[in-house]
Amino acid sequence: MPSHDLLIIGGGPAGHVAARDAAARGLSVALAERHLLGGTCLNVGCIPTKVLLGATNAVAELKAQQKRRLCSGEISFDLKALMQRKDRLVAGSRQAVEKELAGLGVTLFTGAASFTGPTSALIRTADGDTPVDFRHAILATGTRPADFPGLTADGCRVLDSDALLSLQTVPQSILILGGGAIGLELGEWLSRLGTAIIMVEAADRLAPFEDPEVSAQLKTALSRDGWKIHLGKKAVSLQTVGDIARCELEDGTVLEADLALTALGRRPNTDGIGLEAARIATDGRGFVQIDDHLRASATVYAVGDVNGRALWAHAAMHQARHAVRSILAASSAPYPFPSMPGCIYGTHEVMRVGASARELAAAGRPVSISRSLLAANPLAQAHGASAGLVKCVWDGEQLAGVTAMGWNVSHLVTLAQALITQQTTRNELDSLIFAHPTLDESLEAALMHAPRERFGEA
Repeated sequence: MPSHDLLIIGGGPAGHVAARDAAARGLSVALAERHLLGGTCLNVGCIPTKVLLGATNAVAELKAQQKRRLCSGEISFDLKALMQRKDRLVAGSRQAVEKELAGLGVTLFTGAASFTGPTSALIRTADGDTPVDFRHAILATGTRPADFPGLTADGCRVLDSDALLSLQTVPQSILILGGGAIGLELGEWLSRLGTAIIMVEAADRLAPFEDPEVSAQLKTALSRDGWKIHLGKKAVSLQTVGDIARCELEDGTVLEADLALTALGRRPNTDGIGLEAARIATDGRGFVQIDDHLRASATVYAVGDVNGRALWAHAAMHQARHAVRSILAASSAPYPFPSMPGCIYGTHEVMRVGASARELAAAGRPVSISRSLLAANPLAQAHGASAGLVKCVWDGEQLAGVTAMGWNVSHLVTLAQALITQQTTRNELDSLIFAHPTLDESLEAALMHAPRERFGEA
């Protein structure tokens, strides 16, 4: 029976980083991936959606200038060619991951792994079953699109996000259930291709986990782009009826479109992997329960989406690095569970780092906010994309959070994260030089020049 220092189950961002770091430090590593290396992020998530958004960004730029009567024209796309390019880029990246790990001596299995005990597993491959012993394991099986009774993708006119990324014809209209990151990004892409967007969100605002002011600005911008947005509406049924997708809302409203997308969140991949044999518990939603060190048991760490703490690829990789350090005894410290930066991409981007004003106020902190509008930024004006804002949240005199909505604001995320991580105060900002003209100057204006207001008084 093969024996390894570390068995990794799941080859997404967390599994890749864990295998790379552990093997580079001399551990004997095996990695089992039941489908495709790269996981959701590389194959049907972060990367392919950015390829599609990047390829169609010229449409947004052209429309912005047309609104100002500076030019005219149109851009047409070959969807088949676009999908082929997306698939080539994804396949190339996947091959690079495999080559890197193989070069480090990682034993790769294409098959489903399940625990048979606290230090043993069985990997089922096309060539047969392989039992494996290990000293430690990292569980990084990720998530899949969630569905609910009556709101299930059927592969006909009702699709989940995985299936939509293989679309072969552009629909005239699409009904998107869910106003979070997945629904917004795929809606932005299809809108650029000429598809009419109908969006239904059960919460009272788009991007319901973001700052309410950002959500309001986002709704205004997308409504101006022609999106039909239904907020605070719960869907009770969604199905293919002939050649259309038909959705009924709780209030009796019926919505129809050529296609429908279910973007209702994510569900953990924890079925059928022998959690009981490894003495691993899950919560009521199926996410793996972990301690302060990311341990699901004495021998198994659970990192990334599967533990439900932060469903971001960068969070998964950050957690994976911590788990490897712990296994190597290079760190005995608990995982800090930092506030993860997050972005929503598209024509109207959203960026968030650190704490929100509501979170700080609920903790009894002295909260104030300052903001700047992108309308005052010369680069945003030049690109005809002046809608949006940058908003800073202060805990006394210390910067505690930054959020933004608008053109290219995702590019502000790392600087904002660094300032918050370094516990920057207002007086310490004077040493920074912001190049001109840059979008960064909108962050500078919110940090240094905008008037403060106590939270709740704006």
